[in-house]
Amino acid sequence: MSRVGRAPVAIPAGVTVEVKDNLMTVKGPKGTLTQDIDSKITVSVEAGHATLSRADDSKELRAKHGLYRALLQNMVNGVTAGYTLSLIHISEPTRH
Repeated sequence: MSRVGRAPVAIPAGVTVEVKDNLMTVKGPKGTLTQDIDSKITVSVEAGHATLSRADDSKELRAKHGLYRALLQNMVNGVTAGYTLSLIHISEPTRH
């Protein structure tokens, strides 16, 4: 299995993950996100974690396995934390 794809995605309280007709839907306090997924990738949600599995070990499906897991993680982050932009303050050099 893919190293990225086999890692479970933690689902915090207040977030729901549903898969119906190859459409993954994540609902949370900051909104709802949806993503089409390949029919050969299955998502199972149990005990506060979501795991993805694939039908076979083809090169294309191995790549999609990790991709959809990363997309799911980003969707969960998006509906809980939302978009944040952290700025780094760089001070001006002192002149003598």
